[in-house]
Amino acid sequence: MLTYTTLASGSGGNAALVSCGDTHVLLDAGISARRITAALRGLGVEPSRLRGVVVTHEHSDHVAGLATLAKQLRLPVYATCPTLDRLRPRVPFLEELGRVFEPGEGFPLGELWVDSFPTNHDAACSVGYTFTGDGGKAAVATDLGRLTPEVLRAAEGCDLLVCETNHDEERVRTGPYPYPLKERILGPWGHLSNETGAELAARAVAGGARTVILAHLSAENNTPELARAAVCRRLAELGCDPERDVRLTVAPRDEAGPSFRLERGAAVC
Repeated sequence: MLTYTTLASGSGGNAALVSCGDTHVLLDAGISARRITAALRGLGVEPSRLRGVVVTHEHSDHVAGLATLAKQLRLPVYATCPTLDRLRPRVPFLEELGRVFEPGEGFPLGELWVDSFPTNHDAACSVGYTFTGDGGKAAVATDLGRLTPEVLRAAEGCDLLVCETNHDEERVRTGPYPYPLKERILGPWGHLSNETGAELAARAVAGGARTVILAHLSAENNTPELARAAVCRRLAELGCDPERDVRLTVAPRDEAGPSFRLERGAAVC
């Protein structure tokens, strides 16, 4: 069965484990290698069993542990060519370990099929991913400056959506960040607000998703309560009861979350 587990999610670091059968794939490595390997072992997965690391983009909160993991485990690193170019000065053995694809391309990875889609973010060539295996589909859509047709198509028909709800807009505008940083966060190449993330969640639920994980919350500009409330309001407008019809959860910032197993289109925690 297809299983998704968040290892960390937030401005301080992002990583997740995607599994199907004997295939285990790391999505991003934005926390230390020590934390990643400890989290994997806590889930019963030896790090040496990983089939590779699938990277969304080169920002440090997504690749901070990648150099050490590559050195220790010699893991294949899947990313777009511009992303790999940015990573080469930091990650050893990347000429040997890098696996290149174009945004929008898909590829097999053990028992998983991985599809990519381009995202609006201020990185060299950022992408999001969908993972399909054993009849289940998980879509991971974070670090999005705005919703694009490619993002919305990726979320269509997914059973589980990992959905960015990075910030509350009012908190950003009235908070202590310098003006250029506020503009970056709120701009078309930054991050999704709670309200825009709620729209993505609503589109996915309308298309059949029954589990939504709210992710990449800012520690300074958001709270789990604010993010959840925004999504609940939008789902209620669809006539959906988040307490009954959908499993809605917030990914922990600094620790592993629950594992979601996709069985016949439903996610079981």
